[in-house]
Amino acid sequence: MPGWTASDIPDQSGRTAVVTGANSGIGYVTARELARRGARVLLACRSEARGRAAEELLRREVPGAQVEFAPLDLADLASVREFAAGFDAGHGALDLLVNNAGVMALPYGRTVDGFETQIGVNHLGHFALTGLLLPHLLRAPGARIVSLSSGFHALGDVDLTDLHGERGYRRWIAYGRSKTANLLFVHELSRRLAAAGSDLVAAAAHPGYADTNLQTAAAKQEGRRVTERVMGFANVVIAQPAASGALPTLYAATAPGVRPDAFIGPKLGWRGAPVPSWRAKWTLDDASAAALWSASEQLTSVSYGLGAQR
Repeated sequence: MPGWTASDIPDQSGRTAVVTGANSGIGYVTARELARRGARVLLACRSEARGRAAEELLRREVPGAQVEFAPLDLADLASVREFAAGFDAGHGALDLLVNNAGVMALPYGRTVDGFETQIGVNHLGHFALTGLLLPHLLRAPGARIVSLSSGFHALGDVDLTDLHGERGYRRWIAYGRSKTANLLFVHELSRRLAAAGSDLVAAAAHPGYADTNLQTAAAKQEGRRVTERVMGFANVVIAQPAASGALPTLYAATAPGVRPDAFIGPKLGWRGAPVPSWRAKWTLDDASAAALWSASEQLTSVSYGLGAQR
């Protein structure tokens, strides 16, 4: 594994992938490298303008790439259901789902369905999407689901008594909890898939500190120009390029031997080649994972049809 690069990605010909948030940053690089290896890739993006621009750029960078933009707003469950219905109508098996899209440290807000924005987009939107696409994934031999977490999951465990931050909102704690939710989701999904006898692999990854627009989005949204400049400067001086930050995702998505519930990140924590990553003990807690799963099913009205037997 040490030194693994995009050139080590196995041939992806004949495989279909969905990458959320594929219009920029880690998501764009992930989609591009999968397409470069022959995969057919759906760019699932909220903004049609940015999604179509990314599709056009990717076709220029990878001549002959099989890529297609499809609208998906993870902050709106109706949009998630519409995306899944479109996939049902136009596609068969799904070999790879990369739950990449996310928001970070935003001011308090609510999604269309009333969820706190960070838990709503980063976890609940992807929970619903994965469940709705699960029948397609189960039909594909060797299929994988990769969910993007972050080292910031260490900021806190999920608080199911205040999932939407109504008792007091701290943006970075809320972000950390949403990233913990990603890991608990993968943990419980892996357990349920194993109990069902499925070979579908659910794994997680994190990019370390990568130069993307995620760091500056909140400051830009709020007009905090000094913070935006500082974060932009840090991206240039400290962060690794997005192409390097995407390697843990690409490893988890394509490398042979990735085990269920694996968590892949950069070797040094914030940068470097992909290796198994440290994770907080609460992200492996069976009771917390099961409780979050139950709450997520109730909030999204999406059931996976996988038994909960223990």
